[in-house]
Amino acid sequence: MKNRYTLGIDYGTESGRAVLVSIENGEEIAEHVTPYLHGVLDQTLPDSNIKLGYEWALQHPDDYLEVIRTSIPAVLAKANVAPNDVIGLGIDFTACTMLPIDKELQPLCFKQSLKDEPHSWVKLWKHHAAQSYADEINRIAKERNEPFLERYGGKLSSEWMLAKIWQILDEAPHIYEQTDQFVEATDWVVSQLTGTLKRNSCTAGYKAVWHKQNGYPESDFFQSLDPRLESLTSTKLRGEIVPLGTRAGELTAYYAELTGLPVGLPIAVGNVDAHAAVPAVGVIDEGKLVMAMGTSICHMLLGKDEVMVEGMCGVVEDGIIPGYFGYEAGQSAVGDIFAWFVKNNIPKSLDDEAFHEGIDIHSLLERKANQLKVGESGLLALDWWNGNRSVLVDTSLSGLLIGYSLATKPEEVYRALLESTAFGTRVIVDAFDDAGVQVLELYACGGLPKKNPLLMQIYADVTNRIIKVADSEQTPALGAAMFAAVAAGAAYGGYDNIIEAAKKMGRVKQEFYKPIPENVRVYEALYQEYKQLHDYFGRGENPVMKKLKSLRTFENKELGVT
Repeated sequence: MKNRYTLGIDYGTESGRAVLVSIENGEEIAEHVTPYLHGVLDQTLPDSNIKLGYEWALQHPDDYLEVIRTSIPAVLAKANVAPNDVIGLGIDFTACTMLPIDKELQPLCFKQSLKDEPHSWVKLWKHHAAQSYADEINRIAKERNEPFLERYGGKLSSEWMLAKIWQILDEAPHIYEQTDQFVEATDWVVSQLTGTLKRNSCTAGYKAVWHKQNGYPESDFFQSLDPRLESLTSTKLRGEIVPLGTRAGELTAYYAELTGLPVGLPIAVGNVDAHAAVPAVGVIDEGKLVMAMGTSICHMLLGKDEVMVEGMCGVVEDGIIPGYFGYEAGQSAVGDIFAWFVKNNIPKSLDDEAFHEGIDIHSLLERKANQLKVGESGLLALDWWNGNRSVLVDTSLSGLLIGYSLATKPEEVYRALLESTAFGTRVIVDAFDDAGVQVLELYACGGLPKKNPLLMQIYADVTNRIIKVADSEQTPALGAAMFAAVAAGAAYGGYDNIIEAAKKMGRVKQEFYKPIPENVRVYEALYQEYKQLHDYFGRGENPVMKKLKSLRTFENKELGVT
């Protein structure tokens, strides 16, 4: 039988990665990474002195196209695979990463007249400058008893579509007026490959408050936010919303020539990076929480019923796997916290030690931290260094580290930060359990499980659950390639549904992390202290974090700051 392949492209925060995958067993044949030339725009616009505000995070849409232009030909060359043996292509993306486009499906920031307008650019998922708009959306929705609010844990996030759109309307109405449609970056990239725009049900459901049965909220809700938003969903969010695995279209001649792939190649509708990872680890039923662990964490869980869970990022029918309600929760910073610590808080002596041993500083810190007993450092941290996504849904919260002394060592702080992120996941697991959505075991994928075994053991001990780890090096990309196989269909050499694809192509390692009983006991005591701090600072009893942020951004009028 002739070998067949699909391509999955995983768009992350700093780069895009193309992976060629075998249809038969999910084996990754070749991969290539293209770093984004412009990275994350959080200071100024490209080739401009236009400064961005506090907590802005933008990107350049051409960086996404450069991944296609560069990584696909590189993968085909590396694998030495005939282009006609590739039967489909799928992509996944960070979300909500959104942009305004014109009637020709082109980003407004490509226009010479608008390139110096910050609101014409891509708003990355971690653009938090729309928090005040999210707060107002939540206030009004709660006052109106809007039924959709419960499906999102009681709060919509500034990271999502509606708050970002409202910010554009309010702060740059001329950009809003010139926008034909607001789209997720994953849908926009697919539209460039195929020449047609289709919105995927995953991002529409989780990030834009769309419901399979009821559609978007009623227009009078949007009118209550701002009269100019009344027709938003029928105009600038219009368009067909289709299930994951749907064929969005076929590869155009233009991109076939650029990439070396055949004209007419089936292209799957876009997906979210973390959600694509679920079938890639073989999870197609209930009770298995999948953690996509990288700069942040997304937690995905399947259930048979639509249940309201505090702080969840959404529950969407068929949002991850057909036939199930897909639940999403998350933490806004995990790997980013460790990277921040290493970049800003390591003495030269440790850098020198790592250099002489020929290892990176993370590996050295992990080894030293692994020599500590649970609780030995006397430190405890809150993991809100980039705000809280679940269960508090509040980007204005900030990090905390308590227990410092003059004897505190860097590896002790490092371990406390690792533990804090595990405690954050424990809060999420408990919220699901308390709502009656079972979490029996955990699955981990992404960069962190491979790089940091200590972290994974801590998560097993803190949650008191077995953790299985993806066998794939590039799990979201594998998931995107699996949905590409579904878009191709069995008649074209792929699969007719994602369940069949997952059984053949999804993979986890044989080894797993098992809770260590003595560690579980000590971590339970530490977790109770974490939970007290979590509720004290996060549920309104002490709003010091918000006050400090208000002072920093000169927005607290009650304190007389101007």
